[in-house]
Amino acid sequence: MDTYVTRTGRPLFVDLDGTLIRGDLLWESLFHFARQEPLSFWRLFGWAFQGKAVLKDELAARTEIDASTLPYRGEVVDALRREREAGRRIVLATASNERLACKVSQHLGLFDEVMASDRQVNLSSGRKLERIRASCGEQGFDYFGNSHDDVCLFEAAESATVVQPDRSARRWHGSATRPARLITDEGSMLRGMLKAMRPHQWTKNVLVFVPMVLNHEFLDGPMIVKALLAFVCFSLAASSVYILNDLLDLSADRRHKTKHRRPFASGLVPIPAGLMLAAGLFLSSFAISALLPWQFTATLAFYMAATTAYSFALKRMLLIDVLTLAGLYTTRIIAGAVAIQSTESFWLLAFSIFFFLSLALVKRFVEILDFGGGANRSSTGRGYVDVDLDTVGQAGMASGFAAVLVLALYIDSGEVRDLYQHPYLLWPLCPLVLYIIVRIWVLARRQEMNDDPVVFIMRDWRSQVMMVLGACMFMVAAYA
Repeated sequence: MDTYVTRTGRPLFVDLDGTLIRGDLLWESLFHFARQEPLSFWRLFGWAFQGKAVLKDELAARTEIDASTLPYRGEVVDALRREREAGRRIVLATASNERLACKVSQHLGLFDEVMASDRQVNLSSGRKLERIRASCGEQGFDYFGNSHDDVCLFEAAESATVVQPDRSARRWHGSATRPARLITDEGSMLRGMLKAMRPHQWTKNVLVFVPMVLNHEFLDGPMIVKALLAFVCFSLAASSVYILNDLLDLSADRRHKTKHRRPFASGLVPIPAGLMLAAGLFLSSFAISALLPWQFTATLAFYMAATTAYSFALKRMLLIDVLTLAGLYTTRIIAGAVAIQSTESFWLLAFSIFFFLSLALVKRFVEILDFGGGANRSSTGRGYVDVDLDTVGQAGMASGFAAVLVLALYIDSGEVRDLYQHPYLLWPLCPLVLYIIVRIWVLARRQEMNDDPVVFIMRDWRSQVMMVLGACMFMVAAYA
C-alpha cells in the first residue's frame, strides 16, 4: 500500500502557498498588479495599512492568475489524488485570498471544501487552527504545511506532512515526538539563484572594453583595471534587472515552452529571496562604481532607469522595446568610454545602434515564431502579433545591412586614416560582419536560434572565428 494513502476517516487539510505550490500567491498577485498597473502601485501602501486581509483581497480582485500554470508540487498533488481515490475528505486551508484559492481548487478538482482568507480575516496560523477545529470537532485532522505559521497546526494535527520546510518547520520536524512525513524538492535554491542571475548573459558586457581596444589602449594596466571594474558593475546591475524582469514576467514565462523552467516561473526560488538578491546586486554594483569617474556612475544609473522602465512598460510597446534594447547595448559602449575617460566615436555609436537593433529584432522574431499561429499581445507578453513576423524580419535584415554600411563609411573616413597605418586592410571587416548578421537571421528563420542573439554570437564558434579574424585585421592595420 502507498505510504501516502491514509486509511482513516479524519479529514485532511492542505496549505496552499509553499505547500501545494512552489510560491506564494500574495507575492505573485503583487507582481501581476505591478505589471498591469504600474502607475497605481502607490495604492498598495493604503491597502496594507488597512491590514493584510484587505491587501490580499484588493490584489486578488485586480489581478488574473491562471491556476493551470502555477508551479504545483507534483509529489503533493499525487499524494492528494491517492487520498481522494481512497475516499478521504480533503480541504484546501490557506491564508491566500478565497478568489485565488477557489481557482486552484476548481483547476485541480481534488478538494471538497475551501477555507481561505477574505476581506475581514487573514486565515493563517492560529486563526486557521480555530477554523479547522470548528470544522472537524473532536474527530481530529491531518495537515500538510510548510512554514513557521503552520507549526501550531503540526502540533495539533493527528498526522503531519511537512513540505519543503522553512527553518521553523524544519526545526519542528527534527524535534517532533511522533513520526511526521517530509517532502522536499530535489532542486537547489542556491543553484536556482545563480541561474536567475543569468551569468551567461554577462558576455554582453564585454562591450565596455570596445572603446579601450579601439583606442589601442589594451596594454595600459590602469585602463584595463577600470574596464574590468566597469564590466563587473554592469554584470551585477544587469543581473538585478534580469531578476526583476523575471518576476514581472511570471505568467508569460509559464506559458512559454522553455521559459517555464526559469527559477521563479518554476517556483524553485521564492520571490522574497529573489528580491533580496536583486537588491544586493544593485547595491554592490553602485558601491563598486564609486571607484570609477562619476560620469560612469551616472551612465550606470541611466542604464538602470532605462532597464527598469523596459521591465515595467517599454518591453510591451511595439518597436519601442527593440529600440530600447539597441540603446542599452550602446549605453554599455558609452559606459566603457567614460570609465577610461575616452571620447566616444560617432561612427562606433551609429554602428552599434543599427547592429544591435538587428539583433533585438532577431530576438522578437524568434519569440513570435515560437508562439506560432495565433500569437497575440496577451500570449507573447509583447506588443507583437503573428502577422508581424515578416515585417520584423525585414526590418531586422535592413538594420543589419545599415550597420555594415556605417562600418564601410567609417573605414573610408579620415579618422581611420589618421589612426591606422594601413586602413585598407580593414575592408574585409565588412563581409565578416555581414556573414555574422545574415547567418544569424538564416538560423532564426530555420528555428535553430534558441539563445539570446548576442550570447549566441559569443558562443558560436563560427562567429568567434569571424571576430578573431576581425581582431587580427585591426592589429595588422594598426601595427604592420
